[in-house]
Amino acid sequence: MNPKITRFLAEQTPATPCLVVDVDQVEARYRALGKALPLARIYYAVKANPAMPILTRLVGLGSCFDAASWEEVSLCLEAGAHPEDISFGNTVKKVSAIQAAYRAGVRMFVFDCREELEKIAQHAPGSRVYCRLLVDNYDAEWPLSRKFGTTVESARDLMLEARALGLDPYGLSFHVGSQQLSAEAYEAAIARVASLFTDLSDAGLDLRMINLGGGFPIRYREDVPEIDHFAGAICRAMTEHFGNALPEMLVEPGRFIVGEAGVVHTEVVLVSARGRQDGPRWVYLDIGRFGGLAETEGESIRYAIRTARDGSPTGPVALAGPTCDGADILYEKSHYDLPLDLRSGEQIDLLGTGAYVSTYCSTRFNGFAPLSEYYI
Repeated sequence: MNPKITRFLAEQTPATPCLVVDVDQVEARYRALGKALPLARIYYAVKANPAMPILTRLVGLGSCFDAASWEEVSLCLEAGAHPEDISFGNTVKKVSAIQAAYRAGVRMFVFDCREELEKIAQHAPGSRVYCRLLVDNYDAEWPLSRKFGTTVESARDLMLEARALGLDPYGLSFHVGSQQLSAEAYEAAIARVASLFTDLSDAGLDLRMINLGGGFPIRYREDVPEIDHFAGAICRAMTEHFGNALPEMLVEPGRFIVGEAGVVHTEVVLVSARGRQDGPRWVYLDIGRFGGLAETEGESIRYAIRTARDGSPTGPVALAGPTCDGADILYEKSHYDLPLDLRSGEQIDLLGTGAYVSTYCSTRFNGFAPLSEYYI
């Protein structure tokens, strides 16, 4: 929480639930990452929050963009991004999306299988391509390894085939998982990718780039390592494996750039022990998993909570959303304590919600209106 958002909530008293994002803080985080990794080009992961005020601010700062769909590509172009500064970073793309991006001037595409590579070769001829490798996502609070990435052996064959198909085999990529808490995950992934990079270079490919993905964590309820810790590990590993012949480095941060800049302002709908003497109180909010808090699935992302009664005696609670769906529970196993005198009608804040909340918001499930958004 920062004074700018606190002042906005006090002066504007917006209806709940709403998301408030400090765009100046987005800029500060972008600059902090650039300072920590000066040799890496930043491709902001648009999926984290595609709001136009964020995109236009980042365009002005010289950011590049990682887009997951034609719609995100289009948003970046509308914000003023140059097509050559956009990477189509989803390994699963419709033919129509590839065609539209190519017509718009996008020339960098990712793949992780032969079928996707063939689509790119047919519908985006001559483009730069990079192959996503499967790496461990241990210590990531939001893993991504089950759905994306291929083996080293397969990647080698595919990159050689990319050249045969008339594409430009530009580089390799990986993702260690979102909200990754271990710098060692980057070191292990770099070692894995570097071996293949060298092998393919020896085979005559003109590889120039390694995409380190995103995953840099932010603070929710617990402290996390600072970005300098991750940057130091990355630089050491790159130097160890490439010496002075460093390839181009790309990073694709989303959560790190926008997460801490946002606050969800929400109302307590109900507080009840539900007739039980030995269980926690249940606190129901006017936003839940279907209103934007999808990352509470499995209680993976645990947001910090601020109330107007902080400092008063507390007790354990379970937290849930307002819908008539039994899955709309935010936290039941994670230990949360909230003030004992918390009452329905009071407003509380969920901190660190600038990433993935607005984009996960469903449309009128149970009739509830989508989350309102304010960018200040």
